[in-house]
Amino acid sequence: MNDEEIHIITRILAGKTEEYAYFLNAYSQQIHTLIIRMGHSPEDAEELVQDTFIKAFRNLSSFRGKSSFMTWLYRIAYNLSISALRKRKSETINIDEQYWAKISDTETDEELDNDTEEQIKKLRHALTLLPPDERALIALFYEEAHSLRDISNITGITENNVK
Repeated sequence: MNDEEIHIITRILAGKTEEYAYFLNAYSQQIHTLIIRMGHSPEDAEELVQDTFIKAFRNLSSFRGKSSFMTWLYRIAYNLSISALRKRKSETINIDEQYWAKISDTETDEELDNDTEEQIKKLRHALTLLPPDERALIALFYEEAHSLRDISNITGITENNVK
């Protein structure tokens, strides 16, 4: 836990609420990026970022410092995002298991080794087909380089399940 952030939290809880701007400036873009990667529109993401910081502010006294403040904030954003996505009706996509069984490992490897723009577009599209919680895991690990422990703290999933 960052000592500077502990002091800022202490001052905020003592009534200097204007110091909360530090956290807005430090983490709002990262929170926004996470929420977008989970499948929200930019407009919805803006609202969820605001909701995240409001909820964190209201519950600041419950922050115990067992994880970094950023991890705690990410967890709030993750939970709000998952809740919002669950409220939205999602399309169910049926995948023909027999079709996928016919594709050889060699064909799959050749396609994955191809890093053309078209392949990157296909990969991005495939990510949108994942459930929001799985998409968040990929974003947190591969795109934001969080540790398995941090992801576990953010999502509430055990480290083994995150793997």
